[in-house]
Order: sequence, then C-alpha cells, then structure tokens
Amino acid sequence: MIKKALVALSSVLSDAQEGGLVVRNVVRDLWTRRTRPDKKRHRARLQVGVDIPSREEVKAVVGALRGRWRPLLLTAIFTGLRASELRGLRWSDVDLDKTEIHVRQRADRFNDIGRPKSETSERTVPIPPLVVNTLREWKLACPRRATKEIGPDGEPVKELHLVFPNGQGKVEVIGNIVKRGLQPAMIAGGVVRDTGEKDAEGKPVVVAKYSGMHALRHFYASWCINRPTDGGLGLPIKVVQERLGHSSIMLTSDRYGHLFPRGDDADEMAAAERSLLS
Repeated sequence: MIKKALVALSSVLSDAQEGGLVVRNVVRDLWTRRTRPDKKRHRARLQVGVDIPSREEVKAVVGALRGRWRPLLLTAIFTGLRASELRGLRWSDVDLDKTEIHVRQRADRFNDIGRPKSETSERTVPIPPLVVNTLREWKLACPRRATKEIGPDGEPVKELHLVFPNGQGKVEVIGNIVKRGLQPAMIAGGVVRDTGEKDAEGKPVVVAKYSGMHALRHFYASWCINRPTDGGLGLPIKVVQERLGHSSIMLTSDRYGHLFPRGDDADEMAAAERSLLS
C-alpha cells in the first residue's frame, strides 16, 4: 500500500511540475537518493547468450509460440516495447496499414493506465510484416469487451480497447505473461538452463533460460544494432535510442554501445583502404 500510494503521489506531483504548479517532485527525489548508491555500482556488460537471447534462441522461441501469447510475444520481440507499454497498448494506437505502433500510454505494476515512463517513451515504432499479419488475425480473436477505466470519483472515464487484455478485457498481469506465456514458450523451444536437479524419474530439471520480458527488449536492441549481413538492421545509435524510448543517447550507449560494430577489423579496414585509394 505504501508503494502504491507513493507511485500515485509521484504521478500527481509530476503532472503538477510539468504545469508549473510545483518546483520539485519530492517523491522522485527521495527514490533517487535511495537508489543512487546502486547506480554507482559497476554494471557488467550485457552478453549475448547470457543476458540477451541469441538469434537462434529467438528463432526457437518464435517457432514455439502458440495461442493468445503468440501476438503479444512477437510484438515484444520485434518492437522492443516495455512490458508495461505492451500491457497498456490500445488498438487505436496500432496502425496496421502504416505498419507502426504509437506508444502513448502504459500500465504500471498495479495495472493502472497512465502516461509512458518519460517524454521520450512516447514514440512511434515500425512493425515488420510477421507482426502486422499476426495482429490482423489477433484483432478478430481478441476479447472484444470494452472495459471502462474508472476515474477517481468511481465513474467510468474511458474505454480501454486493449490489444493484449486478459480474458475479461482488462489489463493483463505481468506475472501471467511471464509464467504462462514467455517461460513455457522458451521451454518448448529448448531455450533452457539445467538447474542441476533431478525429477522423480531421474531426468534433469530445466527452467526457462531468461526469466523476464526485458530479455526480449534486449534482443530487439541487439537486432537493431547488428549489421544487415548478420541478420540485423544496422541502425545508428540515435535511431536505436528513439526506437527504445530511452531518455538519453548516453543511456543507450552505456547499455548497448559495446554491441555496435567496431569498424576496425581487418576485412573492413582493407575494404576502406581500397575504396580510398582506388
């Protein structure tokens, strides 16, 4: 209850700050002071196959996706949207004709709909044909119940029309997505790790290799960064920042900068030399 009250108070103060009614968001300042020591700790580089699913692992997961989780997880893999953004995504923000998604809201940890994480989180992300076709099919099967969001006075203020709702048309719980969607798909696709334990029949006990949805966001970042010859998009770091909705290019660089091609390997240097001197 304390956390929920602080989240709500921080949102109110944030809106008031943007409107010039208050100078500081004291709740956010409090959280910053509490977390600052952790932010100063050295953060190990993200590694493909450890923190970031490899291309082969993602292919295996895509091949294992079934049912209502397939459109959600495909969208996560090929757009890099945060789990909160996927849970708050409305059909009105999905343009299948222009093949793009507009991120304009999110669902927080308490399943409350609100504005995205930051101004830069509000963005437009292109979607590939596989996701477009999957969403077209899912739109016909998606629960059509238009759940109304309840305002502070207890009255409905607007209809949600969520893209990935639960069976009642309400915001899906993140735990269900992970435990019933992501992890079973990884296990079915063989993207697992051995726990070192044995079951009653003496067989190894395995679990999903990657525990949360953020691993798919990491993969999307690496896919944007990788060269086209390696199956990636080869995008510049500024575009990657915009696609991910990061608050600064420094954040993108700190987290994924080591994944960008160095451009100084022998073959590339030889080709550059020939081009310069020819």
